[in-house]
Amino acid sequence: MARKTIAIIGAGPVGLAAAAHAVERGLTPILFERGLSIGHAVRQWAHVPMFSPWAYNIDAAAGRLLAARGWAPPAPDAYPTGGDLLALYLAPLAALAGICDAIRLESDVTAISRLGFDKVKTAGRDKAPFAIRYRQGGDEKTQLADAVIDVSGTWFSPNPAGASGLPAIGEHEATGRISYGMPDVLGSAAERYAGRRIAVLGGGHSAIGTLTALAELQGRAPATAITWLYRGDVLSRAFGGGAADQLAARGELGTRIARLVESGFVSAETSFRLERIETQGGELHLSSDDGRTIGADELIVATGFRPKLGLLRELRVQLDPALECTPALAPLIDPNKHSCGTVRPHGAAELAHPEAGFYIAGMKSYGRAPTFLLATGHEQVRSIVAEIAGDREAARRVELVLPETGVCSATPGGTTGAAAGCCGGPAPAAAEACCADDALAKDAGKPGCGCGTRIISEAVAV
Repeated sequence: MARKTIAIIGAGPVGLAAAAHAVERGLTPILFERGLSIGHAVRQWAHVPMFSPWAYNIDAAAGRLLAARGWAPPAPDAYPTGGDLLALYLAPLAALAGICDAIRLESDVTAISRLGFDKVKTAGRDKAPFAIRYRQGGDEKTQLADAVIDVSGTWFSPNPAGASGLPAIGEHEATGRISYGMPDVLGSAAERYAGRRIAVLGGGHSAIGTLTALAELQGRAPATAITWLYRGDVLSRAFGGGAADQLAARGELGTRIARLVESGFVSAETSFRLERIETQGGELHLSSDDGRTIGADELIVATGFRPKLGLLRELRVQLDPALECTPALAPLIDPNKHSCGTVRPHGAAELAHPEAGFYIAGMKSYGRAPTFLLATGHEQVRSIVAEIAGDREAARRVELVLPETGVCSATPGGTTGAAAGCCGGPAPAAAEACCADDALAKDAGKPGCGCGTRIISEAVAV
């Protein structure tokens, strides 16, 4: 009997982890990477320190395969940058036998279908192999596979600057002065931003990380002026768990930005929903939907990412209408709902689609939700590969230790109170807190309502 082949779209951290699990189970992985080398997206944020230490960033199967070749893991409590992740872990993993020869670089997957079946035809569909169409070296090619895991990520599909999910009016025309994601403002992009007026749009960790890096650049070039454009109405919601955050690096980031705003190094505009961008006299005029206009030389848009779904057009995928993830996963990760930072462990069952043998994993599996952790992706592909291999018991079994923020999160830019019944119910209207317990803790001089780390081990029903 021929070994099952798994087409893995993307040779980043989760894609390589999927390949490691496939190798351990005697399956044949085929990895498609659009870039010149593995970890193409990670290289774009190589300068960024990760929130989670090495203990959360190494997949178990990958670690076992590497250890068998004499690899010594980095200190588990040390915090890598994206560059460290590549050099110390992903590159050695990609060089292993069984994985190295499975990687196809400069291979951009453009479409996936079933051989001989369009989306409409049903009879015999599940028995047909997948047909992966990709471009490599200027040629179009097709690869057949028994199963497909799409871990192509979302990095190269950033959300636009407009608050309505659409590009701001004039955004396309101003692209020469706009950067998306997390540019290396202290390194390769320092000359672009030093001594200029920089506006940063966003309220998540990417925006805050960029703001703190710009503040460091400001120390080198004092003429650098930084404006934070925040869509929400209560700025403190972006500060996160502070000292109560179980991921210490993430908590420290929130603490640092709070200090920078309080000290005036970063000016902030709240409830700023960008509507229009105009270039006048060599500067950007950034106008909100309530008529305010901010002048800047450069705009950095850190408003998150969204999945590219066009390559899946001929597959039978089922997506939540809001988040663009599977309907089973949506209620676990919906940022509109108060969750106190927890995400129930999930695997093949929650990530399955009507198209048998097809899965989306990694950051792309979260659709438009912003709360993905690398350890979650490792657990996803462990479960998925077990399911593909026919080990349903292992696919159902999910064991994962998830760090929590320790402070409840409420609807971004929405109501000021948390959902009733969690962390003591809603916070008082005048309090800068996410819930009642958080308000009480802060009144007592504490950093917030810490929840601790939840250790979760459960079977996920199919």
